[in-house]
Amino acid sequence: MRSLYATRRTWLHGVPAWVKLLALSIGGTALMLTGALGQLAVAAMIVLALFLSLGPAGWRQWRMLRGLLIACTLIAGFHWLAGDPAVGVISALRIMAASMLALMLTITTRFDDLLTVLETILSPLRRFGVPVERIALGIGLTLRFAENFYAQWQRLDDAHRARTGRGGGLRLLAPLAIRALQTAERVADALVARLGG
Repeated sequence: MRSLYATRRTWLHGVPAWVKLLALSIGGTALMLTGALGQLAVAAMIVLALFLSLGPAGWRQWRMLRGLLIACTLIAGFHWLAGDPAVGVISALRIMAASMLALMLTITTRFDDLLTVLETILSPLRRFGVPVERIALGIGLTLRFAENFYAQWQRLDDAHRARTGRGGGLRLLAPLAIRALQTAERVADALVARLGG
């Protein structure tokens, strides 16, 4: 599967995966619990500065950030039309900051490292007979499929833009669905072969 993981190392690559996951959990929770517009604006600017500090590894995701910015603008616009612009701006700042934190984790953390952390977190459930490795693998694959889905869409959009000079839009849904299903089938076959059914 294609991944958003950046092979060009940044300062964040050297931080252990569990620390990044903990920071993401704490940061995401703080963003949800904070309702003050000023505090959220400062938090969003700090997250943006951290993201930009990744250099080219982060800047290459500008298209994803552009789509995120459009979505946040639409959310803010909807609340403005509903007569509550402050709620719209607060919601947009929360989504933008939380998404950038998650993207930073994705592009600087290897899948195997995330899987190890998930298995460690779930390990107390082993004493109750819970198949921890399979659950961790399921969660990890869900995360990988999400980023693979975006990477496939980006590749298809690039190819369409090279041929026509404009983005593919909804025309890409059918080929994207076919590629996603093909990827899922290959991964399923590999899992059956590895886990013995």
